[in-house]
Amino acid sequence: MSTSRLRTFGTRTAGPGNPVYITGEIGINHNGDLDNAIALIDAAAEAGCDAVKFQKRTPEICTPRDQWDIERDTPWGRMTYIDYRHRVEFGEDEYTAIAEHCAKRGIDWFASPWDTEAVAFLEKFDVPAHKVASASLTDDELLRALRATGRTVILSTGMSTPKQIRHAVEVLGSDNILLCHATSTYPAKAEELNLRVINTLQQEYPNVPIGYSGHETGLQTTLAAVALGATFVERHITLDRAMWGSDQAASVEPQGLTRLVRDIRTIEQSLGDGVKKVYESELGPMKKLRRVAGVVAETENAPAPEPVAV
Repeated sequence: MSTSRLRTFGTRTAGPGNPVYITGEIGINHNGDLDNAIALIDAAAEAGCDAVKFQKRTPEICTPRDQWDIERDTPWGRMTYIDYRHRVEFGEDEYTAIAEHCAKRGIDWFASPWDTEAVAFLEKFDVPAHKVASASLTDDELLRALRATGRTVILSTGMSTPKQIRHAVEVLGSDNILLCHATSTYPAKAEELNLRVINTLQQEYPNVPIGYSGHETGLQTTLAAVALGATFVERHITLDRAMWGSDQAASVEPQGLTRLVRDIRTIEQSLGDGVKKVYESELGPMKKLRRVAGVVAETENAPAPEPVAV
């Protein structure tokens, strides 16, 4: 397998020929509560995920100024939107605790930085990778900052045109990136998932591993993405889909996450190498059930049969 299509995530490797790298996206589904984040990390580790992912923003940069003072109802009372953005954002103390807990559980963690200050913040933790959210695909300043880290960069391609994707790849460079097909609606409808784009991206970017970031309800379509060749899978995870937050309804609860990881690993085993062969386990049924013996072995260089005189 060509190393040009492999990407490193700390001690793990993702890409064709390797186990699917499975990420449970916590995002801000922790609702600013460290205990929720720890519980979600535990759920992901127990399910067998390789990593959990968060979102990191600098609220004053990522929130349009004309929205700062708009009031909204939240579980913590009525507050301005900028105060809400701060309420659900973790700082250095929380991420230090997250890093320590992930190390204890043997699971990677990284995040989607939404601004260059967030990139600098995450770099202090020596994360194994960075993620570009679909909404940030056209942010060249952010992409350049991520490229400068030298780390693996996962680029989600939701709500993006082929031209925009190509430009983002040019800005990031193709050596350290992993592209993720995605549809940026929450939850996404089955008829809008267009999973065959995974194959389109494989053809368009032959030296880049292709993954899938799903926002649908249910698990079967994510499993189909793996069958189509996704080498990286990301799904939002939650403790309870009824919790506060716009991403909760499109998230997977702990029991579903356990089933998803289990079934992805089964699909990996079942795909094989594409070379048709007779397995040793088939020899017994062959001997018992075949009425006519077949050719035991064939070679490409076998002589052609002699012509029959007529």
